[in-house]
Amino acid sequence: MKKTILAALLLFLTYSCQKMPECNCTDFTTGSFEFVQIINGKADTTRFVRTKNEQIETYHGRTDTANVRWVNDCELIIQKKNPRNRNEKKAISMRIVETMGNQYIMEYSFVGDINKQTGTVTKLD
Repeated sequence: MKKTILAALLLFLTYSCQKMPECNCTDFTTGSFEFVQIINGKADTTRFVRTKNEQIETYHGRTDTANVRWVNDCELIIQKKNPRNRNEKKAISMRIVETMGNQYIMEYSFVGDINKQTGTVTKLD
């Protein structure tokens, strides 16, 4: 019994001393941002401006507007206002998992999809 308690205490101390990632999500609620992702081995850049309720995104010279709904300080759902096809009708769920300076790391996927991708977003202003 003493060994079990000692092992549990040691395990607790080991994990409690690890630094948790910083997550100041409210710093990224609004502003101008840039998201760079690698597609087929090539860097692809998306720029967007987010207000509390809307996101205006420019990708390959094409501008789209989406509604933004914040689930909590670190999670949001975006859905295009004027989708051009069935795929664009799907809402996208995003979760900020770590912040550092003017950047955040996010997990994102279509709502209900279990295959999440990650990316880094830089705040420009």
